[in-house]
Amino acid sequence: MTDRESPRRRRVPGVARPALLAASVLLLSACAGENNQNTFNPAGPSAHKINNLFLPIAIAATVVCVGVVVATFVVAWRFRHHPGNENPRQLHGSTALEIGWTVVPALILAIIAVPTVSTIWTLAKEPTGDVLNVTVTGKQWWWQYEYDREKVVTANELVIPAGRPVRLELKSDNVVHSFWVPELAGKQDVIPGRNQKLVIEADEPGLYKGQCAEYCGLAHADMRLRVRAVSEADFRTWIRDQQQGPSQPYKGEIAELTGKRFECVNCHVFDDSSKAVYGPNLTHLRSRETFAGATEELNRENLIGWLLDAPSRVPMQAKRCRVGLAPDTDCVGMPSFTQHTPEGKPVMTRAEAETIADWLLEER
Repeated sequence: MTDRESPRRRRVPGVARPALLAASVLLLSACAGENNQNTFNPAGPSAHKINNLFLPIAIAATVVCVGVVVATFVVAWRFRHHPGNENPRQLHGSTALEIGWTVVPALILAIIAVPTVSTIWTLAKEPTGDVLNVTVTGKQWWWQYEYDREKVVTANELVIPAGRPVRLELKSDNVVHSFWVPELAGKQDVIPGRNQKLVIEADEPGLYKGQCAEYCGLAHADMRLRVRAVSEADFRTWIRDQQQGPSQPYKGEIAELTGKRFECVNCHVFDDSSKAVYGPNLTHLRSRETFAGATEELNRENLIGWLLDAPSRVPMQAKRCRVGLAPDTDCVGMPSFTQHTPEGKPVMTRAEAETIADWLLEER
């Protein structure tokens, strides 16, 4: 090593420390945020069972890990090369050791397998009693909820009665998604062509947040969901309000208000008992706290911004779609209305977006 190289080598630790610090900050920042998804804060029977299985196994794994690391350092130090120990005693072919490090791990895995298999079977059991059945459909990029017996369809915000099991039938009509509300249950993949099931239940009323846990396209990170657990009485009231449908059947009011320039029924519906063809069901939109895959707080200004240029708020292929085209696989999501006509006029003015937003936010 030359004298010119030495200073450079001495500077490496100085560069490594800030890099390590920056990486640590990024790692810790990933644990922060406002989504409040905490697997270690179980709030339902399924989540409690998963947590009760995970914690003992995690403790056992930690003990094994620490034991292996300590043993590695002890053996490395004790049998290191030093004067008088140039050729340590070799243990190759030791029957006792071979049996020990084969049998002990096998016993540990066998012990872990018993509660694991038991928990899997328990979670797979069909719920009994007064069960609420909801069909969940993964879209790009939002969730549709259909209350089967109640004949109610809504989006992104799942309302359930606390203390009552809810059986979710999960399906997708596009790509693979994964339904995950960590405080209520484990995640369940949602696969096209297959109907999966998941049982959730909330111990107490409250708001439980979740998201899609399987990459499903550009807006995967913005495909969130909210489960709102309420009392049985409040749930019955909510269902009754939703079942009333719109105060008046939709008769093209949006087209009339905008001089027949815009119409939303090509993608949305305004009847709580109907499934949306492409976009979320918009009946009783005002009763929801969020929209756009549960990423945007529902208020007038956010809704206006969404109507004008949704792809700028949530990434989607629709940013390259021309307004007026029917939705297809090459045009996923809501198009941007900030485009201009050949005459140079905006496709949608802010005044028109305000008119549509005010109509959507009316009590209906």
